Amino acid sequence: MEEYEKATTVMCTLIGMDYANNLSYRACSLCERTLPDTLNDTLCKFCHNKAAAAASSSSKRLFRILVSIATDTKVLNVMCFDRAARVLFGCSADDFFHFSKLHPFAASNAAKILEGEMFRMTLSRPKNGNAQHLRAVSIVPLRSGFKPAIESLKEFYGVKPATS
Repeated sequence: MEEYEKATTVMCTLIGMDYANNLSYRACSLCERTLPDTLNDTLCKFCHNKAAAAASSSSKRLFRILVSIATDTKVLNVMCFDRAARVLFGCSADDFFHFSKLHPFAASNAAKILEGEMFRMTLSRPKNGNAQHLRAVSIVPLRSGFKPAIESLKEFYGVKPATS
């Protein structure tokens, strides 16, 4: 990771995604600190925001996805947090969480859909000294016909777009 002291942009192929672990986590909507996934713990210990429930406006889900990418010289494990992961999924972590509750294999199918896609990624070292993986700061699809995972999943599962 020494060569990634500063943010570095690479052309890469997404070769895998860890969908076995949760793809998202619950966070306080005010300070964005991690909250427990259990609804019993409803108070943010940092800003004391009382979260009535996971779906309430005082808590939200944010993406945290570990992906493997291949550049022209090496294979790297990279952590994609919410802003970067939204490019891959095309929706919020809350939306994907609820979609996955209705379609239990959505996460594994999303991994299959995204496998082989090429991206321009800007990578940086984590700010947290305990973190092990590089961070994807930005992700730009290289294929002009790229569709975010949620669009392909909705087609696959036959989910009709909502009409207004």
